[in-house]
This record gives sequence, structure tokens and C-alpha cells, in this order.
Amino acid sequence: MTPRTMMPSRRDSGFTLLEVLVALVIVGTALAAGLRAVGSLTTNSAGLRASMMATWSAENRLVQIRLGREFPEIGKRSFPCPQGDLNLMCEEEVLVSPNPLLRRIEVSVFDADNPGRRIVKLIQLVLRPSPI
Repeated sequence: MTPRTMMPSRRDSGFTLLEVLVALVIVGTALAAGLRAVGSLTTNSAGLRASMMATWSAENRLVQIRLGREFPEIGKRSFPCPQGDLNLMCEEEVLVSPNPLLRRIEVSVFDADNPGRRIVKLIQLVLRPSPI
């Protein structure tokens, strides 16, 4: 064997600069996609939290009506209904129903900082309380 055959050739000694750059681009793209996914999950989580708290606010009002055996007057009214650190506004609309013994109550919850954005709307029928 000659000394020349024992030494590795220059091509087999490592990666070329182009191969390293391609690998870095692939890793960078994968990391960027991962960061976007995490950011999307965080944003989605905040929206779900707001939706859950708005639902609680609307349900609270409907339960107050049911437990108080109220038969609200027809019309619309707005009132603040904060939950936790969220500043929410509730809008209650009472409508007639085909049955005179029932009233349709719609409670919509809006973000007080963005009143054009309705987060949730719950609807319930209330029976006229019978006289005791």
C-alpha cells in the first residue's frame, strides 16, 4: 500500500458548505413552524377562555331570572357583567312568544372594549309564574 491510498480523499473528509446550509435552512423552517403552532395555540386558548367566561355571565343572568321566578317585561337592556379580569357587557332582550305563558329571553355578551364583537348568545324560554 502506498501512503496515498491510506489517506482519505478530500471528498470523504466531511460535509460541504452547501450541505450545511441546506441542513440549517431545514432546521430553521421546522423551528419557525413550531413557533407558529405554539403561538396559534396560545391565541386560541385566550379566545376559549373569553368564550367560557362570557358563557358564565350569560348563564348567571338566566339562572337569576329562573331562580327569582321573574317574568321580565318585553324590551332590551344592557348591563355590565364582568368575569374575572374580563370587562364584559351583557345585553338582555325579552321577546314575546306564540304562547302567552312564555317569554323568550336572549342574553348576548360583548367585549366591553370592542362592543361590536359578540362573544356568545344564549336563549331561554321562561314560564309565567303561577299565582300562589
